[in-house]
Amino acid sequence: MHDILLIGINHKTAPVELRECLGFAKERTDGAIGALRRLPGVCESLLYSTCNRVELLLVSEDKRASAEAAKAFIAEFNQIPLARFESALYLHENEHAARHLFRVASSLDSMIVGEPQILGQIKDAYRQASAAKTTGVILNRLLHRTFFVAKRIRTETGIGGRAVSISYAAVELARKIFGALDGKRVLLIGAGEMAELAVEHLLRHPVAETFVANRTFENGLALAARFNGRAIRFEEIGEHLKRVDIVISSTGAPGLVITREEVRTVARARKNRPLFFIDIAVPRDIDPEINRLDNAYVYDIDDLKGVIEENIEDRQKEAVKGERIIDEAVVRFREWHESLDVVPTIVSLRQKLDAMAETEIRRTLHGNALPPESAQALARMMAAFINKVLHEPTVFLKHEGMQANKALYLDAVRKLFKLDE
Repeated sequence: MHDILLIGINHKTAPVELRECLGFAKERTDGAIGALRRLPGVCESLLYSTCNRVELLLVSEDKRASAEAAKAFIAEFNQIPLARFESALYLHENEHAARHLFRVASSLDSMIVGEPQILGQIKDAYRQASAAKTTGVILNRLLHRTFFVAKRIRTETGIGGRAVSISYAAVELARKIFGALDGKRVLLIGAGEMAELAVEHLLRHPVAETFVANRTFENGLALAARFNGRAIRFEEIGEHLKRVDIVISSTGAPGLVITREEVRTVARARKNRPLFFIDIAVPRDIDPEINRLDNAYVYDIDDLKGVIEENIEDRQKEAVKGERIIDEAVVRFREWHESLDVVPTIVSLRQKLDAMAETEIRRTLHGNALPPESAQALARMMAAFINKVLHEPTVFLKHEGMQANKALYLDAVRKLFKLDE
């Protein structure tokens, strides 16, 4: 039986300064998965690389040789000595590899339980490996099962239901303040990672207009273009405070970006419409003294953290339900994987043919009993017939020359005769 190997390093086993040395840039992944496929014993390969993990997924006919070659490959590809990171590597085999992959894709193994990005990253990696033709029967089945499990966990548990990132919590806070964001105008200050994440969450709500202000106008323009927003210059922030309802700020500025005096001067033009500031920058962008003004409200990152910590606890409770779903999926996948060995498949095929023969005999006899001699003769004839039917397939499946494609042929037999139903 071919073995499934998962070799990796993640946020639990290595600090960021080590993980960033071992990452596979997207533009180099094609070459990497092709090279992995050529390692000793490797039949199928896939890899995914994120800021929190690098994992190689392999199908091998010589797991020991493939594992050692894969470690050396990571070192050589990244030009870093194996001794520097080998102690941080983990290796999972077969059903343990499947369990780990299910947990990763379902975000049960993530730094923030329930975050949705990792599933999309694994799907991208699978599409890339499929296009490069480095996956086969086993990884195809494993990845399809992985996506099914991840979707089921997302649907049947509340693992992703509450805000646990600062940017998401900021948008959710804005939504709760107004009940809905329909018709509201939003000003994003900053165009970095936090602002990008806030934009992704804002896209789920039909806001009237979104403006982006950044000190580098081109960066603000690029972010605004992603969601049909409008970029403005930093100098225009004061003027736009007269129009917007929500300001989400996440710059890297060393001092305040909006002061109490600036907001006080636009209060008359706003005609008592409330203005909400959500400050997710460290150090803070928004003057906390703005809270002293009428109809102006400032929430900072500490206000959001309490909500996030509470929501993380809720997600951990929901994760227990997810683990139960994974337990079931691991058993089902293990049964399928083990069934790819020749003997179980031949046994299942014989049982299927025996059952079919018995059914047809009963149907032909219409419940009438045959004399003992005739019944024995009929039974011998059916056994001989089934033996002859199975002889050539059995010889073919056991032949050493087809070992490289064994999984493919066995999977085809099981599908043709519906042995897994």
